[in-house]
Amino acid sequence: MSAPLDETPKTAAVAPAVPVRARSAAGSRKWLALLWLLPFAALFIVFQIAPLVWIALNSLNTPDGWGFAHFQKIFSSKFYLQSIKHSLQIAFWSSLFGMLIAIFGSYSLRQVDSRLRDFVMAFSNMTSNFAGVPLAFAFIILLGFNGALTILLKQAGIIEDFNLYSKTGLIVLYTYFQIPLGVLLLYPAFDALRQDWRESAALLGAGTWQFWRHIGLPVLTPALLGTFVILLANALGAYATVYYLTTGNFNVMPIRIAGLVAGDISLDPNLASALSMVLVGLMAVITLAHQLLLRRSYHAAR
Repeated sequence: MSAPLDETPKTAAVAPAVPVRARSAAGSRKWLALLWLLPFAALFIVFQIAPLVWIALNSLNTPDGWGFAHFQKIFSSKFYLQSIKHSLQIAFWSSLFGMLIAIFGSYSLRQVDSRLRDFVMAFSNMTSNFAGVPLAFAFIILLGFNGALTILLKQAGIIEDFNLYSKTGLIVLYTYFQIPLGVLLLYPAFDALRQDWRESAALLGAGTWQFWRHIGLPVLTPALLGTFVILLANALGAYATVYYLTTGNFNVMPIRIAGLVAGDISLDPNLASALSMVLVGLMAVITLAHQLLLRRSYHAAR
């Protein structure tokens, strides 16, 4: 006699249905979020996208019609090529020096008393906005040809001569206002370094250099690259400080753009638009290189 068959009906597991009211509430929240996003999108288009499109169109508008004559003039002129070269050199070296000082400063702030740390962070926040006419005036008093610090350094025999209004002087000036911004950007990045990682590395026999090479620097690489790009953009677009320091006589891109827009002799807004697009292109290349390096460091970490 065969065993009785189990005739109990079997039902498949069914996921609990989402209530219609919950789905409608989630949908309404989504549309409400999009509605609140509209003012920001409108402001972004009006103040970011529209001016960029207007500059791009004007850069192609020549007396003979539409074309690349303005760009040909820029890249065939030693004067404008010199402005691009000076801007890149000042931006690169000031960003590099400012970031190096900010790295050591941010790491040191982690090791000091909280009151001193709060004071330094507040001071960095204040000095990061100290630019333009006040900063140029302060450096003229300190490091000008007859500046107080310049005279003291000459009397001490440390320096023979220092020209604040040269490329070297501008690198020193730019580095000054790069440091506070670099500290503000890099200080939170050190939260990613956990103390137990250092202790574990020490237990496994790793020294300080090995810890920073294999653990510390790879973890901080995205923050370091991002900070460097922001500092580059900050230096490339700086105008007020260098203008009031050199009265517009030093050849950098922001000075040339302003001279072409508001100058009394060489007034050419369309050429200024082309030079602005060159500046935008430089930043785009730097940002693209930053993204490629981030992807490479991410894949290497995995």
